[in-house]
Amino acid sequence: MLFWEEYKKTRTENKGLDIDEGRYNKYLKPIFGNKEPKDIEYIQIDRFQNKLEKSLSDQTVKHILNLLTWVINYGASRDLCSGLNFKIKKPSVNNEKIEDLNPEQLKNLLDAINDDPNIHAKNMMLLALYSGVRRGEMFKLQWDHVNFRRGIITLVDPKGKKDQKIPLNDAAREILENLPKEKNSPYVFPGKDGNQRVTIARPVNRIKKKAKLPKDFRPLHGLRHVYASMLASSGKVDMYTLQKLLTHKDPRMTQRYAHLRDEALKKASNLAGEIINGNGK
Repeated sequence: MLFWEEYKKTRTENKGLDIDEGRYNKYLKPIFGNKEPKDIEYIQIDRFQNKLEKSLSDQTVKHILNLLTWVINYGASRDLCSGLNFKIKKPSVNNEKIEDLNPEQLKNLLDAINDDPNIHAKNMMLLALYSGVRRGEMFKLQWDHVNFRRGIITLVDPKGKKDQKIPLNDAAREILENLPKEKNSPYVFPGKDGNQRVTIARPVNRIKKKAKLPKDFRPLHGLRHVYASMLASSGKVDMYTLQKLLTHKDPRMTQRYAHLRDEALKKASNLAGEIINGNGK
């Protein structure tokens, strides 16, 4: 697999690429670095996967096998090599976890956000909470993508998919209208030297720690879950609308919140009996 360097050139330089390069060097290169894909046998992949699963999570194993697939497919699509004659089976991963905050945790978080000096960290967390925008989408967000007149935010290349548009709600509008623009940078949340941001981990984790949130709560992606959970549990937003707001391509991704909407509708339905019984007394 001598075309890793060529494949790497097609990727944007960011934390994701750094992680994948680490996975390649640590796990893939020692086993497959000098092999042609046509010489790789199914039993080798099976043994490789079994070894990984003894020390790594299913999610991490899946990431490593995905990377192996991408690199091989890259070489085959450019006639650098022949592809595999079998499909790599990856472990199934349960992605149904919903991160949520109770009212006290949410209040503590908002207080911690308000007290923090990092203007970008605090506003990125608020934007995730009020609009459900993903971390990577905020990193890419430019002022030209925000149409204040029409009330629309354009998410460019979200998770490698075609551009998506979401409404600029009042809370998100207030955040962005009050955010100072950095000179000579097109980005809403610029990184070093005005370039596209690649991380915000340290300040958001500081805010998370001050708010005393659970250790497994992800400061930005978790707030996207909170946003979705609040809408679903309100009983006022149907699953199709929620799917569009979250820019989920697959409706099954949105269904993880369906039970929250069902519970809200059940509570609303119970009101009918309470009102009738109340009037009958």
